[in-house]
Amino acid sequence: MASGLYSQHVNNKKMLYLRNTIIILMLVTLAVCCLFPLFYMIVNSFGPAVEAASSNRSVFPTSWSLDSYKAFFSFSEYSVKWLANTFVVSACQVLGNVVFASLAGYAFAKLKFKGKNFLFNLILIGMMIPYQVTQVPLYILIVNKFHLSNSYAALVLPGLVTSYNIFLTKQFFSSIPTSLLESAKLDGCSQPKIFTHIVLPLSKTILAVLSINTFLSSWNNFFWPFLVTSKEAMYTIQVGLKQFKFANTTLFGPMMAGATISALPMFILFFCLQKYFLEGVTVGAVKG
Repeated sequence: MASGLYSQHVNNKKMLYLRNTIIILMLVTLAVCCLFPLFYMIVNSFGPAVEAASSNRSVFPTSWSLDSYKAFFSFSEYSVKWLANTFVVSACQVLGNVVFASLAGYAFAKLKFKGKNFLFNLILIGMMIPYQVTQVPLYILIVNKFHLSNSYAALVLPGLVTSYNIFLTKQFFSSIPTSLLESAKLDGCSQPKIFTHIVLPLSKTILAVLSINTFLSSWNNFFWPFLVTSKEAMYTIQVGLKQFKFANTTLFGPMMAGATISALPMFILFFCLQKYFLEGVTVGAVKG
């Protein structure tokens, strides 16, 4: 007896073709909806570097050139520094999350200490609080109390470790057999050696997924850098792109060129590390 997706119509060729056609049309429609903004951005990045109102835009530019890319880099003396700032902030947050989230995840998964369950529940509660809710108290703490505005510290510290990454690593470390770690203890390994020589080599996949997700999130972050930076020299690329928008007009071509350049690392990461993207969908589903 046939089972699966086509079990009801496996012997009815017309119904099978009809259903396949409907599924393909739906998938193509969804793909077009998802890819059109990227297509529109890339195509218009080769348009003229002139101001344009929203009513004057079209899908394809009136002329094709690299003027918008030249205009993006010449728009501000800090255009390249915006990209450098974004890379520095993203790299620091990736490093911080790999170190601190893995240490915390290992402690919650394999060590016994008082208050472990209470602290882990607090982290779970922190995951449930929307990101936007924390922005005002975080701004008061970072800017008003610590006076760290327009600094790398203000950009990096709020994302140095996240509750989601701690949860992710804890779930993965829970799947490592405890007997393996106990055998290492019997052989004289200390906790730091167990973590660095046994746990971390077994955790390359989860650390890769964690790094990719953290990098993408940090690179695309706009709201927090916009709050804590007022000097052009400290803008990230996402905040810098806002400078191309004026009261009534927009330097649309250069803005699209900057957006295309800022998206390049995302494309490179995805095509080079797509195996880890797919694994990241289910890696947190390990039973703890």
